[in-house]
Amino acid sequence: MLKYPQIDPVAVSIGPLKVHWYGLMYLIGFATAWFLGKKRATKPWSPIKPEQMGDLIFYCAMGVVLGGRFGYVFFYNFDRFLDDPLWLFMVWEGGMSFHGGLIGVILAMFWFGRQLGRTFFEISDFVAPLVPVGLGMGRLGNFIGGELWGRQTDVAWAMIFPRDPEQLLRHPSQLYQFALEGVALFAVLWWFSSRQRPKMAISGLFLLCYGAFRIVVEFFRQPDEHLGYIAWDWLTMGQLLSLPMVIIGIGMMIWAYRMNSVAGTSSPEKV
Repeated sequence: MLKYPQIDPVAVSIGPLKVHWYGLMYLIGFATAWFLGKKRATKPWSPIKPEQMGDLIFYCAMGVVLGGRFGYVFFYNFDRFLDDPLWLFMVWEGGMSFHGGLIGVILAMFWFGRQLGRTFFEISDFVAPLVPVGLGMGRLGNFIGGELWGRQTDVAWAMIFPRDPEQLLRHPSQLYQFALEGVALFAVLWWFSSRQRPKMAISGLFLLCYGAFRIVVEFFRQPDEHLGYIAWDWLTMGQLLSLPMVIIGIGMMIWAYRMNSVAGTSSPEKV
């Protein structure tokens, strides 16, 4: 086994003010997305100008935080919400959902696109390669906080997480998610978007890859205690929510390239 690194979840403490690593990871993710977005905005086909990146990141950040919280409450803890509706606003207790955050970002991109007179998929194709940075940072924050650990295992790199009441050897699934949802997804999307693609193709690839990566990782991640397995003693809520992403992503990519072909363009640059 590997020893779990004891890292204080509080990164900075100044009197009563405490900055947790999890929140700091979000800030790093947004700052990195802004920096990379400025570089993407210099492309001749970019729908966003470099000076508009600050507004775009602000809208997306609001979508992530609000959507992530609402998604966590309604997808994973709806019973608790019914018992105590005010718990929805107790964000200091933690709890964010990727799928809820995705819905929030979709709404933010739609609104931002309307402000600029751009279509939704012009904005989403621009934003998609920037998202994995934040996802990866968030998973590192989960690991540092010793939360969302994996299932019991006897692999050589298994860890015992201090907050685990059973103190079992478990998969460090947060690091698996960092590697797949963060590093691998970023590499694929950044390479794919390095040249102009048919509208909707980059967004479709994001949904396809994230959904597939999340489904795989869920086989190593411990299901939420209050939900357990949804069916067949292996299907989790994360997999159930990710499967439509894979199907929709495949459909979007097929549609994007089919429409590109029907338009009679000889190269993606003319799309």
